[in-house]
Amino acid sequence: MKRVLITGMSGTGKSSVLARLAERGHRTVDTDEDDLTTEVRSASGTTERLWREDRIEEILSADHGAVMFISGTCRNQVKFYAWFDYIVLLTAPVSVLVERLTTRTNNPDGKAPDEMAETLGFVETIEPLLRNAATLELDTTASLEATVEAILRHISG
Repeated sequence: MKRVLITGMSGTGKSSVLARLAERGHRTVDTDEDDLTTEVRSASGTTERLWREDRIEEILSADHGAVMFISGTCRNQVKFYAWFDYIVLLTAPVSVLVERLTTRTNNPDGKAPDEMAETLGFVETIEPLLRNAATLELDTTASLEATVEAILRHISG
């Protein structure tokens, strides 16, 4: 079975890509759902969401057919990179991220000014780390269909 991680900043289109892949009959897992993350508070009082490692390992170790797509972005995902055959980084220009975060209706994350600032900061600090691990980087200003087709071509070749 091929395991594919779809990762990127909030607003890059991970959920849309995953939904389209599911519509096409692929097995998909959104780590933002189904109790796959846990909230952790740091000593400074800030909180972050991390993958529940037991649940992610359970999903990755099961046989789900020919291919499984998992989407998400969190600090501890790096612990699972060896499980993935492909890591696809979705990106978009900052102006596009701002537009998407402020207008999206399917997810409230990123709308608050502090969340927006955090996401834009992550573009500078976290996205380069994701880029280093990626087997494919896609700018999602292309159409959703073009993005999905590029991902499917990448994993089939």
